[in-house]
Amino acid sequence: MASAQPFTENSENIDVSDYMALVGRQARAAATDLSAATTQVKNQALLGIADAIAVQADSIRQANSKDMAAGRQNGLDAALLDRLELTDGRIEAMIDGLRQVVALADPVGEISDLAYKPSGIQVGRMRVPLGVIGMIYESRPNVTIDAAALCLKSGNAAILRGGSESLHSNLALARCVADGLQAAGLPATAVQVVSTRDRAAVGEMLAMRGVIDVIIPRGGKSLVERVSEDARVPVIKHLDGNCHTYIDDSADAEMAIAISVNAKTHRYGVCNAMESLLVAETVAPSLLPRLAEPLLAAGVELRGCERSCQLVPAMSSASDSDWDEEYLAPVLSVKVVAGVDEAIRHIAAHGSGHTDVIVTEHLGRAQQFLRQVDSSSVMVNASSRFADGYEYGLGAEIGISTDRLHARGPVGLEGLTSQKYVVLGEGQVRGG
Repeated sequence: MASAQPFTENSENIDVSDYMALVGRQARAAATDLSAATTQVKNQALLGIADAIAVQADSIRQANSKDMAAGRQNGLDAALLDRLELTDGRIEAMIDGLRQVVALADPVGEISDLAYKPSGIQVGRMRVPLGVIGMIYESRPNVTIDAAALCLKSGNAAILRGGSESLHSNLALARCVADGLQAAGLPATAVQVVSTRDRAAVGEMLAMRGVIDVIIPRGGKSLVERVSEDARVPVIKHLDGNCHTYIDDSADAEMAIAISVNAKTHRYGVCNAMESLLVAETVAPSLLPRLAEPLLAAGVELRGCERSCQLVPAMSSASDSDWDEEYLAPVLSVKVVAGVDEAIRHIAAHGSGHTDVIVTEHLGRAQQFLRQVDSSSVMVNASSRFADGYEYGLGAEIGISTDRLHARGPVGLEGLTSQKYVVLGEGQVRGG
């Protein structure tokens, strides 16, 4: 079978529909090969990709520089440029992430719950790959490696469509992935990066029922909404990350300040950054002015309720829409609440089901918060920035799901597999 060759939006005589059909056929064929690959072979490919990234780091940086220059010229904002940039640290993190995935247990073929039934048969469940994973994402080229690593280790073929702003970076990383796959004797088409800027490719992916088994969008709300509405295949998604931190009246003040400042200012353009701060009314007069000082010094715009504005004169009034906003920017909504019950109600009304935090020294309130807040990650006394596959020990993540079905939270290896029933018998036949 001929391989799909990289091309750009300037290529002539290229039919996007034909190109994507070829990509799909190659992915389905590669998925069959991957399903039979041993853990050793898959790990060899992952280590080969890591080695290729290390060797080709200069080329990757050069490609990323082209994307960064074009991004600035095209007016990308600071948050998007931050997501787009591949620093030395982020390149090293990709390599580390690949090696972490190597160290993880391979879920494929694992049999669980095997038990004898009255008939004498044994019934259990075996974990199996989903098949072909489609990823549509924006800006962050490191997602290319995260997705490739997790799809490969979980036995899935991948079709990856990054944003046009990161095309040079993604193609440079795709070469590393192909080198690692081929070195391990696996088809290079097991992971394919769609190499056209033509947006028609996204529409083709959304309609590839019978070829792509699940699509995972990772990017802005408009992208996720479009994929969710138009896809003819299952979707694993989260629309936005309106993450809350609630500071209880029993909280250690220094801990609360450190957690809140980190959750907001560590990085702005990420889905696990704090976007809403809730403070118990009994500690707000003493704590909120102290907390506002480092946030304002970092350039964060504070938008608060009436009581918050009284306590911090530099704060502007929040509108009704601020409570629902994922800013992805140095902006924070602030509200004084009566206590944990009102905080939980506020999160239920305005949260996005991504990540929510309570800072407290009260065990009962911590347990109440953990039970009643219905988000994919709920934390006690830790920054929301930890809601991440790498930090959870998954090696990497292919995305964060706020759905309740099939996977929830950071989606790692297990989230990219399903289970089938297996039955072991000794000649039993069913009577009656």
